[in-house]
Amino acid sequence: MGFIKREKGKSQTSRVALQKTKIPKQKAKEKYLPPRKMVFSSNPLSLSVPDPTFESWLRDSGYLDVIDDHQTAAAATNSSTFTTSDSTITIPITDFLFGYLFSLFSQLWTLLSLFTLNPFSKLTTNDFSGETPSWTKGFFGDFGSYSFPASVSQARLRVHENVKRYARNYASLLILFFACSLYQLPLALVGLISSLALWDIFRFFSDKWGLDRFPLTHLFLIRIAQCATAVILIWLNVQMALCCALGVSYIVMILHAAFRKLTLVKQPSRGRW
Repeated sequence: MGFIKREKGKSQTSRVALQKTKIPKQKAKEKYLPPRKMVFSSNPLSLSVPDPTFESWLRDSGYLDVIDDHQTAAAATNSSTFTTSDSTITIPITDFLFGYLFSLFSQLWTLLSLFTLNPFSKLTTNDFSGETPSWTKGFFGDFGSYSFPASVSQARLRVHENVKRYARNYASLLILFFACSLYQLPLALVGLISSLALWDIFRFFSDKWGLDRFPLTHLFLIRIAQCATAVILIWLNVQMALCCALGVSYIVMILHAAFRKLTLVKQPSRGRW
């Protein structure tokens, strides 16, 4: 009997050992099971909005910086996919040069297109009535506030929006460039001062003699003063100083507005009804 009990005890211990050895195998099998795909139920409240409609909503809401960042990211992804797909294929040097020249000419075309658009098409008088944006943080910004426009449409968007935002800054730059051009052309400065003095003298004698009671005489003297002013300005090259100031300020405005990234404008707080 004792021998039979020992045999039963050995058989039970062997079964327990076999079960212990099988457990890690089962855990290993469960560990390396392939992951199951998550299946989500459709949400009836989810909406699918087309890109043009969403972009028009962003324009109307004032989130033009989102459109600008989206166009920049789209251009970056297109260029990255082009380079990665070409890196896996051995292409001749002529195709590489062709791609480089194509990108170069596309950038030149974007720059040339800046001078064909009208930057004042969306400018209104209300843009000059607000506060002047900060020169350091708003107008100039940091190095990360500038980037080359990815396309002609992005350049057009930036120019139209930045001209509206920084209209007072560009007007101040025009006055500064005109003052610098007058400093470089002393005769033009003399002509401008003399023309202003001529009109002050005409106003003084008009009030003194009461020329308002004689409209024909008053109008005739005004025409003479205008002709004299035009002769003084042309003879002393005031128009040269004005043209130089307008040209330099226009180039600075176009380049700054095209390369300056769009930033978020503070939205007006909407009160609760």
